Amino acid sequence: MDMTGWIIIIIAVVVLFTIIRIYNQLVTLKNRFQNAFAQIDVQLKRRYDLIPNLVETAKAYLSHERETLEAVTNARNQAASALKGASSNPGDPNAMAQLAGAEGALSGALGRLNVVMEAYPDLKANQNMMQLSEELTSTENRVAFSRQAFNDSVMSYNTYRQSFPAVALAGMFGHGTDASLLEFEDRAEIQKAPQVKF
Repeated sequence: MDMTGWIIIIIAVVVLFTIIRIYNQLVTLKNRFQNAFAQIDVQLKRRYDLIPNLVETAKAYLSHERETLEAVTNARNQAASALKGASSNPGDPNAMAQLAGAEGALSGALGRLNVVMEAYPDLKANQNMMQLSEELTSTENRVAFSRQAFNDSVMSYNTYRQSFPAVALAGMFGHGTDASLLEFEDRAEIQKAPQVKF
């Protein structure tokens, strides 16, 4: 075999190994963000399990605030449903948007419940309510941490998928679109300074 034949073989082997490396890296990065979403799934389910207990404890004190309690329960159910959809396809833009919207509605309903609870010192002092509130706060922190880990993994996947030479092969390997980040808050609202009125 002459030198040209060896060069062709070496080039073919290098190209083959590059293709294999790109495929394996795409699979690895996708598995990482899917695993990171599984952590969000666990924490959100824990949060959803705490909310009915919170509502039941509050019912004894807030019997005339039925509408607020129902809003929390309905928002919780919608968020749990959106989580099921997102769990089946983490990174899907529609599923992430539905989950983010449902989580925003749930956070709003819980915020209204907290405002109502402020008017009931006996409820705030209830040992069960204090424990549930503490667990819910702890879970919220875990959700935020898990969401950040998921978004970091999605960003790594998207960056690699969009980089050359992976971008040329990603579509052929079933990685044709970017994964979507999971953002619960409205960035414009977060950046806007709070207004204090007296």
